Amino acid sequence: MRYQRLPLLVSIPYLHACALAFFSLFFPAHACAQPAPYNPYADTQGILPPLAPDGTIQWGTFYKSAAIQKAYERLWNLGACRGTNKAITIPVENNKLVIDTLPEEEFRGVVLEATGSIAGGMLMFVSGAVGHAGDDALVGDNDVIASRAHVAVLHPAGVSHLFVSGNASPAILSPGLTVRIRTQVNAQGRATMPLKMVDVITPEAKLKSEEVHAGRPEIIVGRLVQVHNSRMLVHVDAGKIRRLSLPLAENVAVTIESSQLELVGPGDSVEVKGRLWTGEGSMGAGTIFASKVTVHKATPAVQPSRKPTGAKPAADAVGSR
Repeated sequence: MRYQRLPLLVSIPYLHACALAFFSLFFPAHACAQPAPYNPYADTQGILPPLAPDGTIQWGTFYKSAAIQKAYERLWNLGACRGTNKAITIPVENNKLVIDTLPEEEFRGVVLEATGSIAGGMLMFVSGAVGHAGDDALVGDNDVIASRAHVAVLHPAGVSHLFVSGNASPAILSPGLTVRIRTQVNAQGRATMPLKMVDVITPEAKLKSEEVHAGRPEIIVGRLVQVHNSRMLVHVDAGKIRRLSLPLAENVAVTIESSQLELVGPGDSVEVKGRLWTGEGSMGAGTIFASKVTVHKATPAVQPSRKPTGAKPAADAVGSR
């Protein structure tokens, strides 16, 4: 199947703005403020750590309507109410959703767009099997597809589990990525042979850089600084040889083993485990507060293309859904 980029349903800046606004609904600014007197509207008390002692992700409270929450907090700050008027307190409570009470479910589909990072990023996807010409999930105009796309959100504290793997085009190589290569360089850091393989990885936090030795084959881990004219510049944090100049072979293979949301793109297949909310304040066909996201990169040969007609329900929940 010929490669076609999936439709950009919303611009990346717009989706990023949605992410900021969305997380403000359940991580308000006052959550980081100094302790204050008890306020039934603000939930300044009892803010949960991101992880429970058993490792379970804790999301805390989500406010379905930011406008309602801000209005009631304003009433409290003005001294207009002190929690005794049920006409006010009941809507306040109804505006709160304790995310952790929602059941965890599993979903799978095809990525439309992703934005942000492991800490608070978002991923929009619809159900469907990658490479299937009859994939009904990608049928219809942009509004129809967006209406049944689910949005998976990652925990702002960066504790959601994200794993991205598969093969990718060399075009994905960009400054800032951590790469792993096997090569041999001279004393000036120039490789003697073009690279036939590049691995993009997310190194462990405690991983220490190892120095590069001239004149012998080594596995090198470094930070990609530049890609230009089929040549990579890589920086290594240890040793005398720190700046490497590495030519890329014409058929260089790029593999991904990473936890970076920035490497996720349209057409990738995704599996999501999380808590689904489809009520007020949710996005698209539903917001999934994701504890685990697994992405497999699509290759140009299997990335799906859109079809002009049809419409079917969104994300494919595994199990009872």
